[in-house]
Amino acid sequence: MSETNPAATTGMTAEAAPHRYTAAMAAEIEARWQDFWDAEGTYAAPNPSGDLAGDPELAAKPKKFIMDMFPYPSGAGLHVGHPLGYIATDVFARFQRMTGHNVLHTLGFDAFGLPAEQYAVQTGTHPRVSTEANMENMKSQLRRLGLGHDKRRSFATIDPQYYKWTQWIFLQIFNSWYDEEARKARPISELIAQFESGARAVPGHTRAWSELSAGERADVLSGFRLAYASDAPVNWCPGLGTVLANEEVTAEGRSERGNFPVFKAKLRQWNMRITAYADRLLEDLEELDWPEAIKLQQRNWIGRSEGARIDFPIDGERITVFTTRQDTLFGATYMVLAPEHPLVDKFTPAAWPEGTHEVWTGGHATPAEAVAAYRAQAAAKSDVERQAEAKDKTGVFTGAYATNPVNGEKIPVFIADYVLMGYGTGAIMAVPAHDARDFAFARAFELPIRCVVQPTDGRSTDTSTWDGAFSAHDATIVNSSGADVSLDGLGVAEAKARITEWLRDKGLGEGTVNYRLRDWLFSRQRYWGEPFPIVYDEEGIAHALPESMLPLELPEVEDYSPRTFDPDDADTQPETPLSRNEDWVNVTLDLGDGPKKYRRETNTMPNWAGSCWYELRYLDPHNSDKLVAPDIEQYWMGPREGQPHGGVDLYVGGAEHAVLHLLYARFWSKVLHDLGHISSAEPFHKLFNQGMIQAYVYRDARGIAVPAAEVEERDGAYYYQGEKVSRLLGKMGKSLRNAVTPDEICAEYGADTLRLYEMAMGPLDVSRPWDTRAVVGQFRLLQRLWRNIVDETTGEVTVTDAEPDEETLRALHKAIDGVRQDLEGLRFNTAIAKITELNNHLTKAGGPVPRPVAEALVLMVAPLAPHIAEELWRKLGHTESVVHQDFPVADPAYVVDETVTCVVQVKGKVKARLEVPPSISEEELEKVALADEKVVAALDGAGIRKVIVRAPKLVNIVPA
Repeated sequence: MSETNPAATTGMTAEAAPHRYTAAMAAEIEARWQDFWDAEGTYAAPNPSGDLAGDPELAAKPKKFIMDMFPYPSGAGLHVGHPLGYIATDVFARFQRMTGHNVLHTLGFDAFGLPAEQYAVQTGTHPRVSTEANMENMKSQLRRLGLGHDKRRSFATIDPQYYKWTQWIFLQIFNSWYDEEARKARPISELIAQFESGARAVPGHTRAWSELSAGERADVLSGFRLAYASDAPVNWCPGLGTVLANEEVTAEGRSERGNFPVFKAKLRQWNMRITAYADRLLEDLEELDWPEAIKLQQRNWIGRSEGARIDFPIDGERITVFTTRQDTLFGATYMVLAPEHPLVDKFTPAAWPEGTHEVWTGGHATPAEAVAAYRAQAAAKSDVERQAEAKDKTGVFTGAYATNPVNGEKIPVFIADYVLMGYGTGAIMAVPAHDARDFAFARAFELPIRCVVQPTDGRSTDTSTWDGAFSAHDATIVNSSGADVSLDGLGVAEAKARITEWLRDKGLGEGTVNYRLRDWLFSRQRYWGEPFPIVYDEEGIAHALPESMLPLELPEVEDYSPRTFDPDDADTQPETPLSRNEDWVNVTLDLGDGPKKYRRETNTMPNWAGSCWYELRYLDPHNSDKLVAPDIEQYWMGPREGQPHGGVDLYVGGAEHAVLHLLYARFWSKVLHDLGHISSAEPFHKLFNQGMIQAYVYRDARGIAVPAAEVEERDGAYYYQGEKVSRLLGKMGKSLRNAVTPDEICAEYGADTLRLYEMAMGPLDVSRPWDTRAVVGQFRLLQRLWRNIVDETTGEVTVTDAEPDEETLRALHKAIDGVRQDLEGLRFNTAIAKITELNNHLTKAGGPVPRPVAEALVLMVAPLAPHIAEELWRKLGHTESVVHQDFPVADPAYVVDETVTCVVQVKGKVKARLEVPPSISEEELEKVALADEKVVAALDGAGIRKVIVRAPKLVNIVPA
């Protein structure tokens, strides 16, 4: 699309105005001030102690810790959508410095992860080489934006001295357990002491702790450790040779990359016992200053639900279910188990029971064949697909019957893919009359549907006429009477309480709480990640490396690719790249009891690991002895008034990280807090989600994206190389061929213009479309600002020492007051509007601008457009950087309007407009209005029935 030439924005030629603010001048000013800031350490935030201690006067000021979400150094570099949040936090940080705060604002890089590894596989380039090159490019792009970062504190997660502490934190978690009574993590050594002394019984054993073998002890402790290895179900893709996340599997059960089949498999994996913290993660959300939408997503992800555990007898044993509607137990007419449920094999008979309904068998001759075939079908689906509302319900009868404990009825046990082993107990009691999925399944398999909750929508209790389930929490229970207990006539809450008490008394269940949250799968079969600081002895027992052996550095390997297999061979297992380096894997170590042979863990940590604690490393980035010095952590992140759990003062990033990253970081903070390593129990006190900068995507007739910059608009239609193309607003990106880089805009207008435009586009939390043609509007604002202070012909400052007139004083102080409030509230678009209004007032007023007004204007602009502000501040005769100047304070006398216009209505029609003081009382305003000659004429002697006064802006007179 064509763009406006900034050189043509004024009438004078460059020769006639050699000191005009142009793109070339902006580039020179910006580069010079960026060099100055770096050389002077302008943005260095002093710690109260340690190697980054500095100016004690600055350190004594109130602190502000402002953070952006970790960027990943992509090879594609930045487009103009990426810096939106970075510019916003920079503006806010600059404003906080100018309002008396010691501000910590820096930026590091989340540099481990899959993209660099994939690039390494394709090109043979070591991931470190490509990642470091990408970081340098990104640093250059970010520097050009004039971001005020304390660069002494920057790091990348791939730095060994960083991931040394990531590994150290993993070991703290590994060596901890969660004490339910104390509601906190404690060292595993304290649990062992309880087992040794006999104060705590050893679960699963009748023998004393001292009588257990090393392997038995390790197994017991694994059931308590906050980091533990277990066999976990995963998405295994033999064609790619790797395990995939649910998000990487298509709805057809194939890999998003390569379209290979994906199978369910069980692999030995590391897990984090985040479920132990479910209640605290929920409770502590209340005190956080986060968007309610994000809190709701976290609550839903944790998924706390109160209900009951119910045991259904089967062949001398029991199937346990969890339900939140135990009041509907009389309506359970069948059960469903997850296909992977371990009891399926145990209770599946050799032959179909006599009279088995044909539709239940799936066309198979025996229950075993039916179960095996259905399991294979279910294994080809991802958990996401299994949970989706499918039109056709699938499943198969196991051939077994369980007993409904409340009425003794034998009910068939099915397996179906809509029940997941990872949720609840992997088994459900199906109450088809009152659950939509159960209803659809019952209709498909011709199962009984029994109404036990009286419908409130007019339908009868005869379910044969129903076309869907009925559910309500404020209805009456019916058809629920047995020999030992009756719920008929009770409300839902009363029925729940009664049946729960009955189940407990009979030993058939109990009230309990369940969570949707699962333990965090922490292993990856990848190369480019943090190695686990774990080794295994010859018996397969895991041992933690001592701190003296950290960091365990990532070794070199010749091949970064995971081993691939026949895409259809589900009976294969991953071979990790690290496992091929035998000299690294097989080692002899002395862990305190003499040299022994060990085998290293060959999985690596997920990319989430490094971003779980990076806010702490910013505080004390060079500390080689401690995770963070306690006084430094307390200073920047400790609890204080209004922030009972401590944390970062402002954290800005995309809403796409609402659950996983934020939940994981909160979990790590709580463990570290419990163990006494940090004072803050929460990592981020205030969270703000910025919107997205969108761009138009243009596609040809084949649906392929074409270069947006080369599209022409004619008569409301769009053409590329003469061919008509479609246009749709969407994401910006290299693959969509609509990316605009910040380098392009900086070259044409300057970084200050780009900063202003991105902040002026709309509210920060709302997505907005990019329009390169509109950027020139902010460039013109900066040109007018420059002209109001500097003579474009001579380059001399033109301000006057004369006092400003009252109108200008009012315009100035209203702007100061509004801009100050807007910057504090992250309303940068309206702050820019107020600055523009003041600047336009000065332009229209003509003549030299009074110095106090010019200086205040420059100070207001400084957080938003720091380079031009530094230049003008210096031209105005100041020798110190504008960065640490005080932000202007409004004079209240000039903020309030001297008069406001009051409308006077008679019979609902405006008859007069009065100029009155804003503080006028209702009584005084009524007197003034009734005395006005236009009002007197309008009344024409008529009496007055009523006078409605809304001081200071409205008087409504109702004649008699």
